Amino acid sequence: YIENAKYINPGSVIQLRQLFYAGLVDPKTGKEIVAESRTFKTENTENIILPDAKTSKPKKYLDFDLTALLPGKQMTVYGTTPSGLPQVNGPMLRKLAGNPGAGKAYLDALDAGESSPPTNGLGDAFSAFGNGREGARACHAIDKMCEATAIQTQVGTFLQPLQKPTHDERIHCSLNLNTETGRLSSRRPNMQNLPALEKDLFGVRKAIRAEHGNALVVADYGQLELRLLAHLAQCQSMLHAFEVGGDFHSRTALGMYDHIKEAVSKHEVLLDYSELDDSIPDGERPPLIKDVYASERRKAKVLNFSIAYGKTEYGLSKDFGVSVEEAKDTVDRWYADRPEVLAWQEEQRRMAMQDGYVATMLGRRRNLPNAAGRAGGGSGGRRMYNKLQGGALRAAINSPIQGSAADVAMCAMIRIHGSEELRRLGWKLLLQVHDEVILEGPESSSQEVLELTRQLMESPFDGLVEADHPALSVALSVDAKTALTWYDAK
Repeated sequence: YIENAKYINPGSVIQLRQLFYAGLVDPKTGKEIVAESRTFKTENTENIILPDAKTSKPKKYLDFDLTALLPGKQMTVYGTTPSGLPQVNGPMLRKLAGNPGAGKAYLDALDAGESSPPTNGLGDAFSAFGNGREGARACHAIDKMCEATAIQTQVGTFLQPLQKPTHDERIHCSLNLNTETGRLSSRRPNMQNLPALEKDLFGVRKAIRAEHGNALVVADYGQLELRLLAHLAQCQSMLHAFEVGGDFHSRTALGMYDHIKEAVSKHEVLLDYSELDDSIPDGERPPLIKDVYASERRKAKVLNFSIAYGKTEYGLSKDFGVSVEEAKDTVDRWYADRPEVLAWQEEQRRMAMQDGYVATMLGRRRNLPNAAGRAGGGSGGRRMYNKLQGGALRAAINSPIQGSAADVAMCAMIRIHGSEELRRLGWKLLLQVHDEVILEGPESSSQEVLELTRQLMESPFDGLVEADHPALSVALSVDAKTALTWYDAK
């Protein structure tokens, strides 16, 4: 227990590093990386007057010392900065705390009389602090620290900037076209970076609402980048999965794992309930793949989004917490059902190395001069160029996908903006957030506009590109809702 920890600024990486890693020694050199004790300043909000003060007035700031949280022990280092210091960030704190609320749940179970509550979801701090109540208290405390950091971030990043006064009670952000991948970016303020619904502690989107008498229509593409990857690579497995519908990630897991195939063949689990006759009572229906094989589906989902962008078994081994060999086996399973994706990725790398650029569906280029990997003299130069080349070759895979998604989204925006019907009904386009568009207009016609917007987005290239442009091999899925606030339309 460190009394001075109550003064910590949870948003200060330096103070958190001192708390968790004070006295950390480099095992190779024996040199101290983080000092055993360090003094910081904090605002004197309680107007404390120190015993040795020369005046009766409280100082504006107080000094406080931070020492090791676990004297004689070293907390796990999850990564290092370029300068060799232990990394301190949200993922690191979450690994220590475990799942949100897990520490509190364990303590509540102890207080309710359970002698050995389950430890599922508890973080690494549980064992570091000796298990039991003390370990759970540590997890709970760090969990609250994560929560405080999230609150501080959301207040400073969203709540305060969005309250700046404007002449018309509207937020006017800027959209930037000149990005490397072609996707629009937003600034002053960044309206494309509001917290996800499950992480939105204050319901920020509830404050974004239509004018009196109006409504919002919010429409977004479903799995747009994966659908475009299926088209670009002409991957038969992915094209079929999107054609028949259902849970895409469960279908991916089905193709990867033989034990899931066997369970499906024996009707022990189902891909989705559309396979069953509606007359079968709910109590007699087999469970779904996503319920029984949640772990395999989760890995399949990570792979769908990671491998598509060129992530290797080395990166995935860290994500999954497994050996590189195990990660490679999982990656090989994914590619076995999607050989066209692997061939397309190899061709993209070859083109980038040969031509120095890659292009989107509509021909927007991204220059990648480092793809050729021309090394300078010496081993240091070679390492630097190898790193630069690796980044360029990853970009050769993800840029055509992200850029083609931007092609689709911006062509859809053009169709929406140019629609005479939308204009006649009094609707206008407000904002684009990557795969999502937001429109505002009279509430009386919101359902009609919802369907019209969906139709325009499902055929974004109609009338906008050359007649000989190849049609998409996969249908685009658009989910749309109408409501008075952005939050309720999500």
